[in-house]
Amino acid sequence: MGDRFGAVAAALDDAIAHRAFPGVTIEVGRAGGALWQHAAGTLTYDSDSPSVALDTIYDLASLTKVLSTNTLVMRAVDAGRLDLDSPVAAHFAEWRGADRESVTVRDLLSHSSGLTAYLPFFRDHTGRIEYQQAICSLPLEYAPRSRSIYSDLGFILLGFLIEDVHPPSAAFGGAPGTSDPSAGLAIQFRRLATFVTPEQITFNPPRQWRERTAPTEVEQWRGRLLVGEVHDENAWALGGAAGHAGLFGTASAVGAFARATLRTIVGGHVLASPATMAQFITRRDIPNSSRALGWDTMLPTSSCGTKLSTSSIGHTGFTGTSLWIDWERDFYVVLLTNRVHPTRENQLIREVRPLVHDLVAETVNR
Repeated sequence: MGDRFGAVAAALDDAIAHRAFPGVTIEVGRAGGALWQHAAGTLTYDSDSPSVALDTIYDLASLTKVLSTNTLVMRAVDAGRLDLDSPVAAHFAEWRGADRESVTVRDLLSHSSGLTAYLPFFRDHTGRIEYQQAICSLPLEYAPRSRSIYSDLGFILLGFLIEDVHPPSAAFGGAPGTSDPSAGLAIQFRRLATFVTPEQITFNPPRQWRERTAPTEVEQWRGRLLVGEVHDENAWALGGAAGHAGLFGTASAVGAFARATLRTIVGGHVLASPATMAQFITRRDIPNSSRALGWDTMLPTSSCGTKLSTSSIGHTGFTGTSLWIDWERDFYVVLLTNRVHPTRENQLIREVRPLVHDLVAETVNR
């Protein structure tokens, strides 16, 4: 099986040689299991750096949006605790104004709420109370649903919303009708992850993971090399667990979520009801947008290359991670790197991602 994916491995080796990233893990699989796993390179560019292994931990960055936030929102919908078409103003008292009164939870998920993409709130704010006030009172950049601008800020609010709707413990194997009003985002995700996979994936990873965690950036704001500490500064200011970023994990763990997604899409009640999942993977009718709910969908110009089915769903992470799922052809690709090491200015991964996905698609479809 390894020889079958030899061209993919060679492309990754070439990317490492050209310093697109120090190292990489990749998993290709179907709903029934992994087809190919591969690790290459080293954790850093230091001459004595350990080699990357299949159990190397990566900062998953914005994969958090689809692995954690999307799934927890879907489960809240299925539990009857959240309506996607409910106004954001019904959930956050600070969300007030004629320009935003029509914005819904669905709009936050599809990045069409009017919120700007990003602001460095971490410079002046810490914790939920300050972030919630700052985001909800921010002037909108455009009329809601007139376009789509990928926004971390909307997903930060969704993370707060998840904490408020308190999904019942029964959703994760607990006693029916029980709930935990103190269950924060990290706790809720830990229950979910235990339900999905024994592989390692969590917010705020334990110190014992650090020796096999790929470092990210020598970050100026904190003045240190980040290892096992969330790279995203806004997530850091929110305690390391947020709706837009914060997860750490292995390629195998992300692959387990990909398989659970595939099984849900084709009719299994795994991550959510199939009907709810269908809503989340369907491209929204927003001008010039490829966004579904949380997920992006395939465009020939996107990170997944040109050979996946047009219905494919995926997401990337700023640190150098990605997950793409071609559910029509029943395969997925998990690609984890630390391309931001030692600096986020390195953009070479933009050339690598489409090539790798094209090669995988050619191999799987033979």
